[in-house]
Amino acid sequence: MDARCLGIAELVEVPSVAVVVDVMRAFTAAAWAFAQGAEKIVLAESLDEALALKARHPDWVALKDGPPAPGFDMVNSPGLLRSIDLGGRTVVQKTTAGTVGALAVKEASLVLCAGFVVAEATARLLRTRECDSVTFVVTGDDGHAEEDLACAQYIARRATEAWTDAAEFLLRAGESRAADELAQGVRQGVHPDDVALCLELDRFPFAMVAKLEDSLMILRLRASSTRSPLTRS
Repeated sequence: MDARCLGIAELVEVPSVAVVVDVMRAFTAAAWAFAQGAEKIVLAESLDEALALKARHPDWVALKDGPPAPGFDMVNSPGLLRSIDLGGRTVVQKTTAGTVGALAVKEASLVLCAGFVVAEATARLLRTRECDSVTFVVTGDDGHAEEDLACAQYIARRATEAWTDAAEFLLRAGESRAADELAQGVRQGVHPDDVALCLELDRFPFAMVAKLEDSLMILRLRASSTRSPLTRS
């Protein structure tokens, strides 16, 4: 498999297969939303679009990066999401990097959104599809986020090798600037367990596939047939 890692700004052409990586925290939070019962996640272009969607669909749940804000139900924190019942709900998500990266490759034939919590399921789907070329979109820090690079490289290796030691990749992510900022409270809207939750390898047995549906980029889970059924924590 030919794998390359690019930042959002480096995407000069539409890739055939894209894996959009945002470990801390967009797609860890998205995975937790699915684990808590969400039916689908709408990836919003902007905060205004997220609020407009929420206004048209009052039963939808809107979340964003940073501190709580009027009109939004939650913030982009896996530690906070894990205690929310989202059974059957639609979530609208707008983040600084992750959702932007997914929307940047919305024309790709296959778009997966990933973090360490769904790494093996994501790699398995790439193997199943026999993808010859995969573009990993490193969303954080203008394509230089160490936690996203580490996760992308780990998934790429798992897609082609029978076994890969994750320790090195998780260590890099745990020592990243994003991890330090979350742990030190530099960012707002953070739960104390967020970093640890973002570094839980293969916490969930599903991949997350995004595609355009009626002009909206919709993220849905793709369950694995080789792991036990999804159960809420």
